[in-house]
Amino acid sequence: MVSLWTAEEIAVAVRGAESGSFEVSGVTFDSREVQAGDLFIALKGEATDGHLFLDKAFAAGAAGALVERSAPGYPHVRVFDTLDALNALGAASRARTNAKVVGVTGSVGKTSTKEALHAALDRGVPGFAHRSVKSYNNHTGVPLSLARMPRDARFGVFEMGMNHQGELAALTALVRPHVAIVTAIAPAHREYFPSEEAIADAKGEIFQGLEPGGTAIVPYDSPHRERLIAAARPHAARIVTFGLGEDADVRAAYVVRSARGGSLVSAVLPEAHLSFTISQPGAHWVSNALAVLAAVEAAGGDLAAAGLAFADMGGLKGRGERRHVRIDGGEALLIDESYNANPASMAATLEVLGAEQVQGKRIAILGTMRELGPDSADFHAALAAPVEAAHVDYAILVGDEMEALADALGRDVPHALVADAKAAIGLAREKIAPGDAILVKGSNAVGLAALVDALANGES
Repeated sequence: MVSLWTAEEIAVAVRGAESGSFEVSGVTFDSREVQAGDLFIALKGEATDGHLFLDKAFAAGAAGALVERSAPGYPHVRVFDTLDALNALGAASRARTNAKVVGVTGSVGKTSTKEALHAALDRGVPGFAHRSVKSYNNHTGVPLSLARMPRDARFGVFEMGMNHQGELAALTALVRPHVAIVTAIAPAHREYFPSEEAIADAKGEIFQGLEPGGTAIVPYDSPHRERLIAAARPHAARIVTFGLGEDADVRAAYVVRSARGGSLVSAVLPEAHLSFTISQPGAHWVSNALAVLAAVEAAGGDLAAAGLAFADMGGLKGRGERRHVRIDGGEALLIDESYNANPASMAATLEVLGAEQVQGKRIAILGTMRELGPDSADFHAALAAPVEAAHVDYAILVGDEMEALADALGRDVPHALVADAKAAIGLAREKIAPGDAILVKGSNAVGLAALVDALANGES
């Protein structure tokens, strides 16, 4: 077991009292995810109390716990407030590391860019790049990801999300990145913001936490480019833009679709040229890759190794993972984008579906886009254009808000509107045939991940 924290180090970091000596090799606050050697943090939430799961955590192999009350028989560190202690432990991890730290935010592409950047940096120094897992990007996920960073990490990549003004400012103050990326601005979480400009301002808060001498990375092709640059200027020693525009600091000189569906890219950086292959399809992945290269260069990583990493990337579950699923008489391609959705990401992934070479039909299973506020119906109706451009043969629309898209499609694209993911499963089974390509995308709360699993496992 590689020691991540000792009881004494934890106690000092969180100003707690240890029950005795112990060492941990990991950190978690979810008893379902406890592995041997972990520190289990007993958080108290609105629905439950982590202290109720101490027995389960130690039965799964926890080496210690962070608690607010006595835990007889279990090695622990006791504190007044475990959430405050989690933040303190994350801050202590950030304070002790010598790693170059990169923060990633944006309306779309955060997790994909974070994963690609980790792969690119780790390719150069295998085993010494750390990143936040899943989409742990909020007020509990970010300090947890920091607390998990190994002592000897050389790079740390942290995703940061928000749906209200001021949230990112708090997270970036904890992460204190040397490099901060904004991937793109789109009307995600529009319910909580008066305009897209306000979303850009909230995303620009990431630059406030930059370390002295830090680099801000900004999307050149965004209509909010100058707004983001203005937000970065007081905090960044260097501002780097990325995109397809000729004046972008990191740009794609040319892009060619590869035979396997990805892209062949020739990129120009301030002091380098790099040609590489991206395994994942779609123009949005070219943009992600350019942001990654800008960050690798700014963090002092290996650009050549980064180029090799793009060719080996697989799709993430819920974010572009591609599966060939068994259908009576053959197979169909299932593109899993079920984790999240907003107007920009919907359009991008529909474009991927449209570019797919298929023997059968193109089927789009689209779920409601949440948190779009009073203009939600307009945003949903506007998806009609990318659906038609993608040459979708049949659409299954899931959720009441999708009625606006159903109306906009009219008779141009055959479709069905269903209430929920469960209702969509049976209909999908009826419509899918061998040789089809199926895109599944919607906000996570719609539950389309269950539909993906059902199709993949042959359930009805």
